[in-house]
Amino acid sequence: MSKLITQLLQAKEPLFSLGLKQLEKVSGNKGVDVKLTAEIIEKKNDRIKKLGLDPANTTGQELYQALLNQAKVHDEHLAKQIGATDPEDVNAIIPLAIAAVNEVEMPRTVWVMKDEVAKKFLRETPPIRIMQRLGYSDVNEMLEKENLYEVYGALRFAEDDEWLEEFNKKYETLTPNDFDDREIALVVMPKERWGDVAAHFIKKKKHINTHLKELGVVLILPPTEDRMPAIATKVISLTFHYYNEVRLYAAFFKLQQVKANFGKIFVNTLLADPSTKAVMAGQNIHWRVIQRYYGKLGDEYHPEVFEPHVQPEDLHWRKAEEQMYEIDPELKFWEEMDYVADMYDGGPVTFNFMDVCLSYSNGISYEDRYVYHFREALWNEVFMRYMGESVLEDQILKQLDNDLIAPENLSKD
Repeated sequence: MSKLITQLLQAKEPLFSLGLKQLEKVSGNKGVDVKLTAEIIEKKNDRIKKLGLDPANTTGQELYQALLNQAKVHDEHLAKQIGATDPEDVNAIIPLAIAAVNEVEMPRTVWVMKDEVAKKFLRETPPIRIMQRLGYSDVNEMLEKENLYEVYGALRFAEDDEWLEEFNKKYETLTPNDFDDREIALVVMPKERWGDVAAHFIKKKKHINTHLKELGVVLILPPTEDRMPAIATKVISLTFHYYNEVRLYAAFFKLQQVKANFGKIFVNTLLADPSTKAVMAGQNIHWRVIQRYYGKLGDEYHPEVFEPHVQPEDLHWRKAEEQMYEIDPELKFWEEMDYVADMYDGGPVTFNFMDVCLSYSNGISYEDRYVYHFREALWNEVFMRYMGESVLEDQILKQLDNDLIAPENLSKD
């Protein structure tokens, strides 16, 4: 395995290299890692030159600062593109960002829990703290007057662990009949109603977006500050990101609806999100990788294992950055760079748009630079390239069909 890719991923050795050697043996596809490494280096050098730097004589700190500067320039351009006059004015930019997102054509239909089922769960286990916050003594009155998705969005922030544990048990009773298809809802939680309900979450995550997988909702939480660098980029990119996440899990739940223990699978996925949906050469393959692989193929190939419940449109997937290019083509500097980085001073300096943007917005130092989204993208890229080999694709589909979770020894025998 390429030393660079192993370093970038901080993969456990020798297991990682042994696993990928096994993949190459099974698939007969030699040199996937070498080709990917060459591609990463070529793309990195190209972007360094576009930043006005010399690839051979640029330090990690110089590159990192240049990328932050580029993120600032692009955020200011994006803010202007959507109609903002001040790129840091949170309250002015949020509605402009939402309007821009709504203009982009993209699949928005998801298979999620019905509203009436969500209301029934709240009637059976009233959210006392939220009711007190909103001034209700009767849960039915609250459900009649308040936005259901706002209430659900506040549950994990406002209610205590004991209440949440009891409430989550409700999901174990879910059956496929409790779900239907509808469009993703994009909901802004008003500050005057919800105040600082999510302040701890925002402080930790350093952004104001989240989502409700079970209801197909993308939320914009009440901001705790009136001014924030890169707020346009953060809100738009993370809104697209969470749209993808909601669709990702909706497709997975659709696939699982034939299982007798559907409710338990649903709860386990919501709470723990186990990464093992299939295994390739001892490496856990998350449903995210599988969905993106088939999503990129489009309608041209749709395996029988997904039918009749999961249709090609359920798997359609585009990177958040690609959707942003429709709003502002200037951002194409970051195109196909999500899995690109190089090692400097013991860690990656990444060209991943999300990581660079969040690092800029949150004032992150060179030593603490973000790499999370990059590592996920590179990991996914590695395995999607191997999944393109028919023998490995067949192994993945067989596991999905038979619900095999334990690792298997891939061989040609």
